[in-house]
Amino acid sequence: MTGTGAGKTPGDPRALAAGRREAHERETRRSRVPSVLLSDGTEVETVVPRPPAPGGTLLGVAAAPGRVRGRARVVLDPSRAHLEPGEILVVPTTDPGWPPLFLTAGALVSETGSAVSHGPTVAREYGIPAVVGIRNTTRRITTGQWITVDGAAGTITLDTAAPPRGPGHANASGSPHAPTGRPCGHAAARVGKIGQAPARRR
Repeated sequence: MTGTGAGKTPGDPRALAAGRREAHERETRRSRVPSVLLSDGTEVETVVPRPPAPGGTLLGVAAAPGRVRGRARVVLDPSRAHLEPGEILVVPTTDPGWPPLFLTAGALVSETGSAVSHGPTVAREYGIPAVVGIRNTTRRITTGQWITVDGAAGTITLDTAAPPRGPGHANASGSPHAPTGRPCGHAAARVGKIGQAPARRR
């Protein structure tokens, strides 16, 4: 058992407890939760890094279909968060305390998870795109930044162009994520939905 008392006398509970305490303290110092860990605590991405993505693009795991462009909202604590309709929710991870924010989110971007984890499962139920497993997303994306989420390709494009203007820029597909009568800064635009996402529950 690497990091939990390996190499110590098997019958010495104090050595075993000390090894486990050391491993626990080491893990609590992590700034993020790795998507995949080896048995010795090594992060897989540090050993086998992902292939480089095109400039201005973040590559993650495709978790819920759809393609949306909108303003990002980085949220670390759901209990104190406020999300404008259509904003793209950017988070470190999710749990059952997060779904109220999915009601107004245009898409989900998460640092951790897989296609069957909590966030993407709820995203598919609400019919919004999701991309997960992008390291340090909450630091690489800033609140208010325009991004495009492609939930089928598993990519996030950091937009440099000006936001869309004119009528119909927010949600040409008729999705309820974008409000009516608001300036473009408050809404997400569905731009060529990829795949068929389930209808939003009412």
